[in-house]
Amino acid sequence: MTKQKILVLDSNERSSLAVIRSLGKISEIKLFTADSLLKSIGGSSKYSDEYYQYPSISDNPNEFLDWIGLKLKEEKFDLIFPCTEISSQLLLMSPKVVNPKYLPFATLETVMSLADKGKLTHFADSINIPCPKSEHYQSASQVDINKIKKFPVVIKPNLSKIWQGNSWTNTVVLIAKNKDQLSHILKQTPWLQGSPFMLQEFIEGYGAGLFALYDKGGATAFYAHKRLREKPPQGGVSVLSCSAPLEPNILKNAKKLLDSVKWHGVAMVEFRVAEDGTPYLMEVNTRFWGSLQLAIDSGVNFPELLYKITIGEKVSLIDKYNENNRLRWFLGDLDSLYLVLRSSDYSIKQKLKRLIGFFIPHFLTTRHQVGRWNDWKPAVEELRQYLRNLRR
Repeated sequence: MTKQKILVLDSNERSSLAVIRSLGKISEIKLFTADSLLKSIGGSSKYSDEYYQYPSISDNPNEFLDWIGLKLKEEKFDLIFPCTEISSQLLLMSPKVVNPKYLPFATLETVMSLADKGKLTHFADSINIPCPKSEHYQSASQVDINKIKKFPVVIKPNLSKIWQGNSWTNTVVLIAKNKDQLSHILKQTPWLQGSPFMLQEFIEGYGAGLFALYDKGGATAFYAHKRLREKPPQGGVSVLSCSAPLEPNILKNAKKLLDSVKWHGVAMVEFRVAEDGTPYLMEVNTRFWGSLQLAIDSGVNFPELLYKITIGEKVSLIDKYNENNRLRWFLGDLDSLYLVLRSSDYSIKQKLKRLIGFFIPHFLTTRHQVGRWNDWKPAVEELRQYLRNLRR
């Protein structure tokens, strides 16, 4: 039997490693992995049949497109799985290089309708999905600070990665606690001078996400988890997470949104749940997410399901899975602990509690994200990179 040849990009990402371990267990697939590094975490997995190094997608996007166009001719891949925002968007923007049939995504127009937070906010308002109150601007010069009455205020770029035609500009969400901070941010942040952004009200509460897979507008899988620890500690990427039940209001709003755009592929819909229980839509990530391995461990194998619907198999809706499973990114958790211990924002009691929690995890329900006994080389490569970066 001729095996399906699948190329997984961005293989130094933890999300990509989860994809590699998932697809690599399917006997009918020959798996190729690639990244811009000489060696990568996912490329070190036993499930990677062959590894390639390519030009940096962020620094040399046009060279990367030349590379992948050549590889498609040489290897004749059946599918390509990008695992970051810039790789997926760049390929969707380049149909003359990579035919969209190779990509398990919605169209570029549909992807950008959700990835662009300004467009997303307008669309969500039109279908009565709660969003934080937002003022939209094309550049910092349009902001009249004296009209901003309520603080803190969130400065949110429409796009986290802005394509400039031959390069990418990185942006970040910022919070201003008062007018002086807002004025400083508006003056000193380069991308705010000519890129669309919003000033949003700050929602007191906690973050919650819903993860979904759609097949040409039809729901295929839903899953949720909660973040227990993050890096940085005040809010960032998950370093310890736990599979959680689907919250009805969040599920209803996420489904309403994805149904409305006839979504296809995976999506992470993020909300901020206010103190009164209202879930406010914050953003949609139109790609695989960092803690993907937890969903797989809990019984929702998103990469395998995406592969099945892409080759035309019918998949029944999955919305039941094992709850209270935990996933720990050990080196990320170590960094988070360090940030807590050196910060003046935490009391001695809080620091001690965090220290105890780090060294006494829930052994029976917690698995490591990168380190797996049956596939240990990715953890060795991650540690090598970690130590190398510490020496810099």
